[in-house]
Amino acid sequence: MQLTALQQYGIVTTNYWAFTLTDGALRMLVIFHFHSLGYTTLEIAFLFLFYEFFGVITNLYGGWIGARYGLRLTLWVGTLLQIGALLMLIPVSSGWSKLLSVIYVMVAQAISGIAKDLNKMSAKSAIKTVVPDSSEEDGGNNQLFKWVAILTGSKNALKGVGFFLGGLLLTSFGFNKAVELMAIGLGLSFLMTLILPGDIGKMKNKPIFKDLFSKSQGINVLSFARFFLFGARDVWFVVALPVFLETYLNWNFSEIGAFLGLWVIGYGFIQAFAPSLRNLWGNKTSPGVSSVQFWSAALTAIPALIAIALWRQSNPEIAITAGLILFGFIFAMNSSIHSYMVLAYTDKENVSLNVGFYYMANAAGRLIGTLLSGVLFMLATNASIGMQLCLWCSSLFVFISLLTSLRLPPVSNTKAIKNPKTFN
Repeated sequence: MQLTALQQYGIVTTNYWAFTLTDGALRMLVIFHFHSLGYTTLEIAFLFLFYEFFGVITNLYGGWIGARYGLRLTLWVGTLLQIGALLMLIPVSSGWSKLLSVIYVMVAQAISGIAKDLNKMSAKSAIKTVVPDSSEEDGGNNQLFKWVAILTGSKNALKGVGFFLGGLLLTSFGFNKAVELMAIGLGLSFLMTLILPGDIGKMKNKPIFKDLFSKSQGINVLSFARFFLFGARDVWFVVALPVFLETYLNWNFSEIGAFLGLWVIGYGFIQAFAPSLRNLWGNKTSPGVSSVQFWSAALTAIPALIAIALWRQSNPEIAITAGLILFGFIFAMNSSIHSYMVLAYTDKENVSLNVGFYYMANAAGRLIGTLLSGVLFMLATNASIGMQLCLWCSSLFVFISLLTSLRLPPVSNTKAIKNPKTFN
């Protein structure tokens, strides 16, 4: 069966959507289940340690594997590994010792982290195979921005649905049955990927090992900025926020899952409609370096303002919910432009290598953010102070991301670079 580029992309994206649902649900399941068993925020953070750490490794080498052997292979491996990770969690029991549970779940999460980033790299690299080259004047760039925004936005919206689904499944079926049902659903989505051609995303000239690190200035600087941008989100969103909502505001699992789910869904919609919003504001061309800097500057203040509101003992529910909505809007615009820029800086031949490297930085930032989220929250004397520490750290990280973005080169100039410079 001969598939068009658009059909190939549709299959890859649909599988990615199904994967995203299980990924979001699993995060909520792990956090809520183990916190209900009496685990501290640091112990819960450690459950995600391997998830993020192996994501760093996977993004680096996954892009290289995709370039050599095609994106179909990375997609298949990623999906099957996630199914395996879910099946591993079925026998987890409250009767297990804490040490055994932590180690076992960390291993399962490591497999899930590898799976997630193989899937994400495959889906986002596939975009470059179906849109015009950026060299086709700005029309190519504009179309690329729209496609990236749709994929990224829809993915995050579905991850929000996954948060809600995780809370619902835990309440309705319990931890073990929930992961079993998710494994079955993802297995069904895998079947349609079997018809993909083997050469999608494959480079004509096989990359060598040093190609993993030989990047343009644009890719390197953007990756460094991405590291701190996503560290800034996860340092308060991943562990601290759900636990804060449960312990300080006395929300139940379903309420937390629904709230975080709605936030991520809204965040995803803003990402998807970022090009349209820019058009409404009179920005008819594709975004550039100034857009990254503007949204980073705007984002820097939000976590600090939330922290000040909590310190002044203002209504914490209003401070958190309103602040989170504002943070989500600005972060979504920034993230959407980031995701476009990495593809604008690269070409079709090197897309999987560059996307893999970029999301390696993304995963590293999330790793640091997740660990700091657990550590800072646990070290505080109460949940409010713990949340404030995480928020101040978030503001600092965004500021560093802003400073880094000042060294981004114009997108139009990167295509002419024959000998890429490295960023130190």
